Amino acid sequence: MDLLNTLVDKGLRRELPTRDEALAVLATSDDELLDVVAAAGKVRRQWFGRRVKLNYLVNLKSGLCPEDCSYCSQRLGSTAGILKYTWLKPDEASKAAAAGVAGGAKRVCLVASGRGPTDRDVDRVSQTIEAIKGQHEDVEVCACLGLLSQGQADRLRSAGADAYNHNLNTSEGTYGEITTTHTYADRVDTVQQAQAAGLSACSGLIAGMGETDADLVDVVFSLRELDPDSVPVNFLIPIEGTPLAKEWHLTPQRCLRILAMVRFVCPDVEVRLAGGREVHLRSMQPLALNLANSIFLGDYLTTEGQSGQSDLDMIADAGFEVEGADTTTLPEHRAPTGGGCASHEGGCAPCGDTAENVPESSEVRAARTDLVAVRRRGTGTDLAPNA
Repeated sequence: MDLLNTLVDKGLRRELPTRDEALAVLATSDDELLDVVAAAGKVRRQWFGRRVKLNYLVNLKSGLCPEDCSYCSQRLGSTAGILKYTWLKPDEASKAAAAGVAGGAKRVCLVASGRGPTDRDVDRVSQTIEAIKGQHEDVEVCACLGLLSQGQADRLRSAGADAYNHNLNTSEGTYGEITTTHTYADRVDTVQQAQAAGLSACSGLIAGMGETDADLVDVVFSLRELDPDSVPVNFLIPIEGTPLAKEWHLTPQRCLRILAMVRFVCPDVEVRLAGGREVHLRSMQPLALNLANSIFLGDYLTTEGQSGQSDLDMIADAGFEVEGADTTTLPEHRAPTGGGCASHEGGCAPCGDTAENVPESSEVRAARTDLVAVRRRGTGTDLAPNA
């Protein structure tokens, strides 16, 4: 397909596709889907090899948010039966983070509901960052605390934060239909404040809120212009008790097309497969690893994900590998210090494409005896068969 060849060539050169080309990816047929995944996979492998970065969420404060974001179970007026609690103490948050690090997470994301942090809240989070870094010196810490006030990003950076997350979520043209208590421009300003403070910017989107293809392309092009290092792609989890509880628009195929479009528009950034992947991609999650080079491990803020071990098994079974703490995620030209990966002297191919990082095809994996269960139902028993 000429479209896909063009998009691959542009992705390998880090050249922006046209809007029509991005829209055409979303309009491809199911018969063309594997070709789309394969094409975007070439771009993913060029910049990230077969590595998958693991991230772990710690919800520092759950529920009771004064904002009215329609997709969120923590929003003002939500009747969702979620956990609600005030700030975790630094040692509690550090203990929660340790579980993710033990599971292989390279980055811990500290999230708190609310419009934005007070200066006292920044002090709290700073103490939490210090506690986590004290236990896990090499772990990356990303804060996600809402809209930032002047100087707060600098204080988080000084406390040891590596990144700040604030998603654009949807297009500027439709933002007012999703949230009324703050603006799209407020979100852009917060991402820019984080960048100005030297924090690695993380900003993404939520798909499945009733948006059009044009809306999706708009927000992804806006993200390309904003130039974050990480772009989380969330798929709406329609939670009962929220205004979008009935919005079930996504199929696994559409999710894959959206991820492919994001990869073509943002070829050399960390594209993260985020909330809702289990709900909407289901058994096609492994295919998505050909498009995204990063996932959240385990549970989300107010909903459960699949088990961490299931995530690790999925990555291995799909032929990918977990990115180590000694490897720089971003390509050399995007790395903050310009020093390339931590495992080589610079100028190398993306880690994961090197011979030492790719498992030999003849490598013998450990026996998975846990997958074998003796039948105890059906023929020869008094129990109904599994049929």
